[in-house]
Amino acid sequence: MKIVLGSSSIYRAQLLARILTDFDIDSPSIDETPLADEPPERLAIRLAREKAQAVGDRHPQSLVIGSDQVAILRENGGHTHILGKPGNLEAATAQLARCSGQRVEFAVACCLLNTISGKLIEFQETYQVHYKTLSDDTIARYLQRDKPYDCAGSIKTEGLGIVLLASQSGSDPSTLIGLPLMALSNALESQGVRII
Repeated sequence: MKIVLGSSSIYRAQLLARILTDFDIDSPSIDETPLADEPPERLAIRLAREKAQAVGDRHPQSLVIGSDQVAILRENGGHTHILGKPGNLEAATAQLARCSGQRVEFAVACCLLNTISGKLIEFQETYQVHYKTLSDDTIARYLQRDKPYDCAGSIKTEGLGIVLLASQSGSDPSTLIGLPLMALSNALESQGVRII
């Protein structure tokens, strides 16, 4: 069966290439607006499912991977805030200033859709990071080098961004980049894909 990654993320494609040598990519182009009062974790799993289904409609006889990541800032006062992709320098600067000294949880949902059987395998992983206290100068120099404007939380931990963190925790480091490879490999194998 053909395997299709339903994503426009170059980071997810790079991750998937670590475990698969042959797959196609198709951008799902869905509306990612959260529903009213939708918890972040539920938002991630809904969007991952919708991405897999949208791409699956265009790729019969395939295994389609849909994934979504939501970054959740859990401020010391107990408030939560969803961090989107900043898109530009000004927004990234403000986002990193807000994350300074704070804990951020990355909730990543993944759906594997078998378009032949209709079987949908869904799973979710979380990864937590704690940002160091960041000076304005550190933020400016980091953004000048990494330019993480397409990354939630304004950080590329696979690049220089790792030095902005005081600690991180989770069972699968690939979750932080946007695709939990350990759980995904198990799901693929359950559908007959031989990875190794």
